[in-house]
Amino acid sequence: MSELCFRTARELVGLMAAGEVSATEVARAHLDQVTRVNPSVNAVVSLDPEITLADARAADEARAAGRSLGPLHGLPMAFKDTHDAAGFPTTYGSPIHAANRPAESELIVARLRAAGVVRLGKTNVPEFASGSHTFNNLFGTTRNPYDLTRSAGGSSGGAAASLAGGMQPLADGSDMGGSLRNPASFCNVVGLRPSPGRVPIHPAPLPWQTLTVQGPMARNVEDLALMLSVIAGPDDRVPLTISEDPAVFAAPLDRDVTGLRIAWSPDLGGAVPVEGVVIEVIRRQLRLFEDLGCEVIEVEPDFSGAEECFRILRAWQFQATFGELLATHPADLKPSLTWNVQQGLGLSGSDVARAQRLQGELFQRFSASFDDYDALVLPTSQVVPFDAALEYPPVIDGVAQDTYLDWMRSCYYVSVLGLPALAVPAGFTPGGLPVGMQLVGPHRGERRLLEIGHAFQGISQPQFVRPDVALA
Repeated sequence: MSELCFRTARELVGLMAAGEVSATEVARAHLDQVTRVNPSVNAVVSLDPEITLADARAADEARAAGRSLGPLHGLPMAFKDTHDAAGFPTTYGSPIHAANRPAESELIVARLRAAGVVRLGKTNVPEFASGSHTFNNLFGTTRNPYDLTRSAGGSSGGAAASLAGGMQPLADGSDMGGSLRNPASFCNVVGLRPSPGRVPIHPAPLPWQTLTVQGPMARNVEDLALMLSVIAGPDDRVPLTISEDPAVFAAPLDRDVTGLRIAWSPDLGGAVPVEGVVIEVIRRQLRLFEDLGCEVIEVEPDFSGAEECFRILRAWQFQATFGELLATHPADLKPSLTWNVQQGLGLSGSDVARAQRLQGELFQRFSASFDDYDALVLPTSQVVPFDAALEYPPVIDGVAQDTYLDWMRSCYYVSVLGLPALAVPAGFTPGGLPVGMQLVGPHRGERRLLEIGHAFQGISQPQFVRPDVALA
């Protein structure tokens, strides 16, 4: 194993800029790591070493020629298999689209490429990114690098597992009900669900929706912020785009957080069941906020209306996005996806209007709460990584989970708020399984949230804990 595979993204950029290592050497190291680790984890799909090495050589030639270089120049990345990346298939984890090879990259990938990223491949997803456990009939199941019998989460499960396994230094993802945050929690990495419009999505079939966002993943908050500085920023084709200069995220995150008020709720105000070991691991970490000079208070946030709001908006969005696909390929979609589309078919206009009203009420209620505290700490996932042979955990703390969505409430209740949420590692269970916590911040408050997360991670996990499978 090359140590290059566990250098931070910022370190790798610095080493290449100083001429201590070439982009080709970095690419070869990561390709070797994929060859070594991926057969066990199954995180990276559609690998193409010829494209990777050609991109890396071009990156070295550009540096040698003295051309202007982007902030991620020479870093290898595999893109989520729901994001179009020219040169690679976009399958959505479905045999229906196994031969789909887009001619152009979508906006998030285009921005990463313009910043100098070297194409590595794609990362595995659940079928059509539906659900928070990564398995499909095309590529199979992605497994947790910390325990190969367990789930890596989803839908950005391949992204999170590839980061944890040292197969890439940064990853792109998307999040409707937790798809950036749940896999980050399961794989001991960092994922940010940004405010809607912070990372503009183009092309998008529903450009006015706020439930699905795209965002960055990394092994530490500082690298995540660097990637955010590349993929954020305005685009006139996107109606919800945020005009703030994304360079604000590239600046150092060091900040004195003394005096900040950190609110903590172990079960979202009694709204969701959470495994006891998850609460225990996070509660032990809360003292670190106090060590930083913060005040920690326990609160009972009011998430009433979040369940109905999310279920309606998700079903409406699924029907709008996948309704035609279900009509033309009724036997080719997994049952849970079919169920979700059918839920949307049964909605009325008044149902959607009610959900939008509830979302407005939730946004106003939680926005006002940040007058009383600076960040809200919640469990990222209600469970530790579960058996990869299951579709979803059937029971949490004695409470039955009736659908593939139920166990994701700790994430999707936050999704409907329209507020940024940062998932960071909180430690491990006695059995060695990762546990994450999410920090929720005020409206468009990503910079403050990243500063808090960076300060916390600086004293809780100064060095990334590598999974054994990545060291073999």
